[in-house]
Amino acid sequence: MVSVGERLSSARVQAFIGRDEELGRFARALAGDPQAPFAFYLFGPGGIGKSTLLRRMADHARAAGRLLVELDGRFISRDPAAFERAAGPFLDVAGTVLFVDSFEHCQWLESWLWHHFLPRAADGALIVLGGRLAPQPQWTADPAWAGLLHVTELEPFSQEQARSLLATAHLRRELRERVLRFAGGNPLALSLAAAAGSTGWGREEIWAPSADVLRTLLVGLIGEVPSAAHRRALEVAAQAYSTSEELLAAVLPEEDAHLLFAWLRDLPFMESTHRGLHPHDAARETLAADLRWRAPNAFVTMRQRLSEEYLRLLREAPEERVWTVTDELFYLFRDGQIVARLRTWSREDEVHDRPLHPDDLDVVLRMAEETEGPASADLVRYWVERQPEAFSVYRLVNTGRIVAFTARLALPAPADPLDVATDPVVAAAWAHTDATAPVSPGEHIGISRFSIYPERYQVPSRVIDLSSSRAQAESARARARAYGFAVWRDADAWAARVKGSLADTGARPRVGEHTYGLFCVDWRQVPVETWLRHFIAATDVPAPSGPPSFSRTVFNQAVREALPHWRDPAAFGACALTRTRLAADFTNPVEELRTLLRQSVDELARDPRGVRAREALTAGYFSGAPTQEAAARRLGLPYGTYRRHLRQGLDLLCEALWLQELHGPEESS
Repeated sequence: MVSVGERLSSARVQAFIGRDEELGRFARALAGDPQAPFAFYLFGPGGIGKSTLLRRMADHARAAGRLLVELDGRFISRDPAAFERAAGPFLDVAGTVLFVDSFEHCQWLESWLWHHFLPRAADGALIVLGGRLAPQPQWTADPAWAGLLHVTELEPFSQEQARSLLATAHLRRELRERVLRFAGGNPLALSLAAAAGSTGWGREEIWAPSADVLRTLLVGLIGEVPSAAHRRALEVAAQAYSTSEELLAAVLPEEDAHLLFAWLRDLPFMESTHRGLHPHDAARETLAADLRWRAPNAFVTMRQRLSEEYLRLLREAPEERVWTVTDELFYLFRDGQIVARLRTWSREDEVHDRPLHPDDLDVVLRMAEETEGPASADLVRYWVERQPEAFSVYRLVNTGRIVAFTARLALPAPADPLDVATDPVVAAAWAHTDATAPVSPGEHIGISRFSIYPERYQVPSRVIDLSSSRAQAESARARARAYGFAVWRDADAWAARVKGSLADTGARPRVGEHTYGLFCVDWRQVPVETWLRHFIAATDVPAPSGPPSFSRTVFNQAVREALPHWRDPAAFGACALTRTRLAADFTNPVEELRTLLRQSVDELARDPRGVRAREALTAGYFSGAPTQEAAARRLGLPYGTYRRHLRQGLDLLCEALWLQELHGPEESS
């Protein structure tokens, strides 16, 4: 009998096209050639075939009798120790081959990998990394890695390879030339076009490979779903970060989840991971936008079902999975105005959180004093003594350096007089509860008391993302929690950001030289389920009558991709930013968008915190500096400092432009 694995491998061999050079070099490494590389790094844009090549290389390694460890960057923990546990055999078992797909989602591990992990590889071990981003240049330029690391940028298929793919897919001959003109050499676009063509697709237009191509192809594929149940399964996969058979059964209890999962798994744009099915990123964005445009009520209904299931998981999942479930919950609402204002979804300067250790205290106190003053540092010391378990420290994954800390206090009623006398913020919180709806004995309040990240102080960041995820998980799981409070120094800015999710108490307690804004939600009046439904109501605005709009994630990417082309109007005109609502009313979209970008960057300097960000953006994109290193030299800054200012500038610019995308320039100004 032939196993399922053998049948899958055979099918991949028959369908695989090109990449002979990469496979040949990998085969020599498997055979033990001492001149062959030890590490293979494959990169290229979405849809270029990285995952397909990694699966083919895995088949080769399996056939050679090697032990395989296969990881997916989308589901790798933020903690390097967790990565090391998952990849354990790579360090312990000779000849192990480690594959890491979607490496761009854990790019923050890169320096740690080269410095600390890879040098400890077992004898004869190999590693293959696949992602969208090129490796850091210091590794490709390092003579020590010259013979050990091979980097390949995957390119589109040639005409011959593209024709071979379409022939293998059994696309009708009369459609092949049309598909070649339509999809170019992009492997994903070719595969989708072939699948759509086999179902009778026959559009006449000639397009360049772009989101428009994928949208048109996916519309053709979606139009052929077998039944209403299959369409609902597609609605799940379009919104959930990953779709397991268990998730399908939970949100579609009346359907045959096993049958629907098998159908989804066979779709040409669906990838299988250890946590379930994950649509290709480009396909997901176009699929979700198209479904929301064509069937907005069904889209909203499915989002409600998914949110209820995620809430159940939040309350019942093991502690180590809480951040995963919470992130998936907020990912579901990523297009909503409230979540878009609060979360960054950035993976740069990735951090992981850990409970406060006594050895961390000096660093934490120094951060508090330098950022908020000695009075705040004294309060940090007070609360560390009272509730050390409330504190989390955040370390950069690639260096281990502590960059931030937060504290989420749980305070039972009645209020402790010493707490009230010592901390003005806690006193203001209890005063608000007494004046509105007192907390009964046996109940408690939660306060996100400190959020100190000196390099990005109290602006949306991954530290705030993680702390928010933890706070929401705790609120969903806690019993007898009466209130939740958040504390921000820039009260006006955060009042705008949290509008619709937290109420401004109006209290402005003073600690040392600074005053703070206090925001809250009464969980007795607004249970977590109701609060989440409010997120849905804020997210699911009426669908526009025109084509689907960009999501926040895609919009941010469009801004970041447009900036490097600002000085070249022709290249700028080909960028996705010209297809956003932002440019819909412009007479000359290219020139008016270029002007808008420049003006928006200049306006960052209105806030003293944005002065350095404006300087970094101007030097990097508008001054003509050939590289970012040259831009840093123009500003007289160390490269690392320049990069920090540039990242902050990009975040601020994307946020400002996104508000205009949502509301237009008048309302957002």
